[in-house]
Amino acid sequence: MVGRMTDKDGHRPRKRTKHSPVGASPGTLVADPGAKAPILTLTAIAPDRQETIVNANIEQVRRFCDEWPLIWLDCAGLADVRLIAEIGRIFGLHPLALEDTVNTGQRPKVDLFDEHVFVVVSMIDDVSSNRYEQVALFFAEKFVVTFQEREGDPFEPVRRRIESSQSNRLRTRKADYLAYALIDAIVDSYFPVMDDVASKIEHFEDDMLGALDKTQTSQMHALRRNMIVAKRMLGPLKDAAATLLRADTRFICAETKIYFNDTLDHATRLMDTVETYRDVVTGLIDMHLSLSQARTSEVINFLTIVSTIFIPLTFLVGVWGMNFDPDTSPWNMPELRSYFGYPVALGFMLIVALFLAFYFRWKKWL
Repeated sequence: MVGRMTDKDGHRPRKRTKHSPVGASPGTLVADPGAKAPILTLTAIAPDRQETIVNANIEQVRRFCDEWPLIWLDCAGLADVRLIAEIGRIFGLHPLALEDTVNTGQRPKVDLFDEHVFVVVSMIDDVSSNRYEQVALFFAEKFVVTFQEREGDPFEPVRRRIESSQSNRLRTRKADYLAYALIDAIVDSYFPVMDDVASKIEHFEDDMLGALDKTQTSQMHALRRNMIVAKRMLGPLKDAAATLLRADTRFICAETKIYFNDTLDHATRLMDTVETYRDVVTGLIDMHLSLSQARTSEVINFLTIVSTIFIPLTFLVGVWGMNFDPDTSPWNMPELRSYFGYPVALGFMLIVALFLAFYFRWKKWL
């Protein structure tokens, strides 16, 4: 989760929220120019059988609505607003909810309508680039409709359970339980990301205690930024789960609310984990700065001590290097005529250097 996608100039691309034109009537659907072409996956569910059609068409959707007790329509791609509007007409989806579906970047939320329940959540569809996408989910008594920005989702375990030959709750219960399973899958998809963050934090700790690296700071800042983004996504997601738990609507039965309570518990754990990891990463950044400053201080301290030792030696060399002729005056450098003058001078300078080194060590400066 550390890596982030960048453009050709090295800047991180910012996802801009798509809005309807100023002054447009409520419920106006305007496709984002960068939206993907929609792919419909239709899943029909009954206690004793199921059927899945990939690349389904509108006619098949209409027919399945009449023939099956529960259907799940997944639309991956939001480029075709006519198709989305037609889906809305088939299932009686509210125009304002469809507008929020097309205008991605909505805050996770829950809206309760007379005909259905509308839920907006954010999921991670690409862990390597830390890319989030909006998922809009509609459900009533006999249908669940999901809209994704692009292909790729954590719903595969749900699909396998539906396709299983063994009887399970997804095959025997109504749409509210299927909606719970899909929302719970989105929430649970954050846990592997948090596990990856925990591994990266341990890696940073070990590396920092071993050897500091200039790239560690930028990587930790990127990780903290990702935690901030995750918190911004998980906070409203937690509120949405709480709203579903407290919702007074005929489309959510009391037994399903027990499962939504479990989803709320997972979202709360994720929020606590994100807060903890963000604080830990902040502490690691501070520790990296402290260790860098400490290492710089050690280097400066060592260089200062070495310079201090060589100051008297340099003074002695300067004095003995003046070379005044002793024949001119007895006061002019009589040591120049000494037989052992050179080794005596070196020995004296060595004694001075050793004395200073031992003194600094005694004072615990070295």
